[in-house]
Amino acid sequence: MTPPGWYSDPQAPHLERWWDGRTWTEHRRTASGLPAPPTPAAGASGRAKAIALISAGAVLATAIVGGASVLRTDEVRDGMDTTLNTAPTGPPPPSLVVDQLNGITLPVPTGWTSSSDLAQNDIVMTTDGTYHCPADTGRCRHGEVISRTASDAHGASARTVAERDLPDAAEAAYGHDPGGRRPFGGIRSHRVVKSGRVAVAGRDGYLVRWRVKTAQGPGGYVQSLAFPSHSGIPAPAVVRFVFDAGPDGPPLSDMDAITSGIRAVGQKPTG
Repeated sequence: MTPPGWYSDPQAPHLERWWDGRTWTEHRRTASGLPAPPTPAAGASGRAKAIALISAGAVLATAIVGGASVLRTDEVRDGMDTTLNTAPTGPPPPSLVVDQLNGITLPVPTGWTSSSDLAQNDIVMTTDGTYHCPADTGRCRHGEVISRTASDAHGASARTVAERDLPDAAEAAYGHDPGGRRPFGGIRSHRVVKSGRVAVAGRDGYLVRWRVKTAQGPGGYVQSLAFPSHSGIPAPAVVRFVFDAGPDGPPLSDMDAITSGIRAVGQKPTG
């Protein structure tokens, strides 16, 4: 059984319709979450075959996030011949975060959200919710993804950029915060758990991942992923991943899924 949720309306593919787990309801909305326009009265011009025209397979879903915005990808379908109570074939398409500066999109896994409420403009997504930092310096999050442009890296290889960036990324995540506090009591040690070349949106990139141990709390995993920008700027793009370790941290499979799901803006997602 397909779980309850908003899915593409089989009778109006440009809208979403609420599936209650057994049948379609009369609740409809646009893909951006706004109420659907009124349905034309019966007896108007005959029911015409419709084609949902969705530019590049996506519609804007939320506000711009410091150079990044969130998109909902939707499959273009034609016709409206689906039976009213036919269950949707799968979950709604995934959300994407768009980093316009680097010309890329990043998939947002389940349990993650865009970071429109954060002051740091380069953080593009976080895990839902917060918790008390181990050193009781405020609130922390179990996961963050940061998309930025490498500085002073013109002509450097992706490997060099990633290896140079990772110590700074780890210190920013588990060392000192922007206010000079140490939410985890500081970093005690680290070890490389993964490194190597990786294809990113059709470009040759490189990633390095550390397992970081902290004075307080379970520590975590920090990854720097570097690859040529898709926006035409000479500086490489760098995506940082910060995942808390322990049972409350996000699964490392999310790190791999986001990495493999990065696409150039306008490039059709796969899967």
